[in-house]
Amino acid sequence: MENKDLGATSTGIQPNVAGLLCYLLGWVTGLIFFLIEKDNKFVRFHAMQSMIVFGGLTVLNIVFSMLFALSGLFFIFKLIYLAGLALWIILMVKAYQGESFKIPVAGDIAEKNT
Repeated sequence: MENKDLGATSTGIQPNVAGLLCYLLGWVTGLIFFLIEKDNKFVRFHAMQSMIVFGGLTVLNIVFSMLFALSGLFFIFKLIYLAGLALWIILMVKAYQGESFKIPVAGDIAEKNT
């Protein structure tokens, strides 16, 4: 879903740049932008999606790193890391291009809560 008119932001940052920055440090920058951006739905969508996707990946990494220590599931930990890295790059590029690229489930939740 592409947004031609991204509108103004309350932060003074261009919406596509703010969307990219929502993903820069994962859920942390998502949370920051969700709290400071009150007007722009495009930026709020990317901020919420960042919190959901990368917050979830952080939890999975913690769980699988604990399991790895106990049972040797190192390959699952690495797969989650590589998938997260690819997703991180894709989401930043799509946001910079002005697209509201929705990840299944997380994108729907983000869209409802912006």
